[in-house]
Amino acid sequence: MTILVTGGAGFIGSNFVLDWLAQSAEPVVNLDALTYAGNLQNLAALQGKPAHVFVKGDIGDRALLDSLLATHRPRAVVHFAAESHVDRSIHGPGAFMKTNVEGTFTLLEAVRQHWAALDGDTKTAFRFHHVSTDEVYGSLAPDAPAFTETHPYEPNSPYSASKAASDHLVRAWHHTYGLPVVTTNCSNNYGPFHFPEKLIPLMIVNALAGKPLPVYGDGQQIRDWLYVGDHCSGIRAVLAGGRLGETYNIGGWNEKANLDIVKTVCALLDELQPSAAGPYARLITYVTDRPGHDRRYAIDARKIERELGWRPAETFETGIRKTVQWYLSHGDWVANVQSGGYKDWVAANYAAR
Repeated sequence: MTILVTGGAGFIGSNFVLDWLAQSAEPVVNLDALTYAGNLQNLAALQGKPAHVFVKGDIGDRALLDSLLATHRPRAVVHFAAESHVDRSIHGPGAFMKTNVEGTFTLLEAVRQHWAALDGDTKTAFRFHHVSTDEVYGSLAPDAPAFTETHPYEPNSPYSASKAASDHLVRAWHHTYGLPVVTTNCSNNYGPFHFPEKLIPLMIVNALAGKPLPVYGDGQQIRDWLYVGDHCSGIRAVLAGGRLGETYNIGGWNEKANLDIVKTVCALLDELQPSAAGPYARLITYVTDRPGHDRRYAIDARKIERELGWRPAETFETGIRKTVQWYLSHGDWVANVQSGGYKDWVAANYAAR
């Protein structure tokens, strides 16, 4: 028995692969294109372990997909591979359409052919698990109820539109062809191996370097924050017991404003690695908001708890402390991912703000 994971060298994917192999003897075939956000250093602990088979490749490569499926005959595919940064999607939406829409289509077609050739219990047990985001639901008013699985799709960025399209493809392949799929829509993840273009790791690495901490607009954009380890356990629960064709929201029950997140990170750094120059909050800098910035996301995760008994194990307070401590103890990883390409991106995104 084997599972195929796409995007398993990225932030969430690598955490999932590490968690999976820490808890199971079932091997993982890990397909990742190793774009800027894919990092084999995330998987260094698995080097030399036969249960982890890494393949560098693109989900848009149909011949490669067919070969992997025929060779390894996975019982499930867990699909993380995606372009996932809103700001990057504003600067260059084409890559998001290619990977998130065209890539998911190609993967679905390859998996459909593989699944159709199975028989008996093997065919019945097969699963395609599509990992998506709460951003497909759009933006919530301050007092509006949290997103449920039946909330209308109202994507507001090229990124969220591309993920919404991929969600619709997965649903259609289930209803049209019978492909046994489940979909999960998660809230904002944070934790180890998070590429420092996103809010929490960017604040940590900038603060430690004495650089400005850029806060978009007034900093009152609200997100539900989910520790990545909890997300991984939620995915395992849905993969094991989710109803076919269903969507499950995975959230942390932690609505926080961006500015509050930044201040919390600063306070933890003041405690764990104080700066001789003074409190890190002195570095907070308000910059021009990004276009179409959604004001609030919130996940109603009662369905997954009701049906599968899943709840997050971490509070925001425990999860954010673990995260800051991880970055403080993994300076080499941080230095290695801040390449010339990363510096060029930061300059392009923030210089004009």
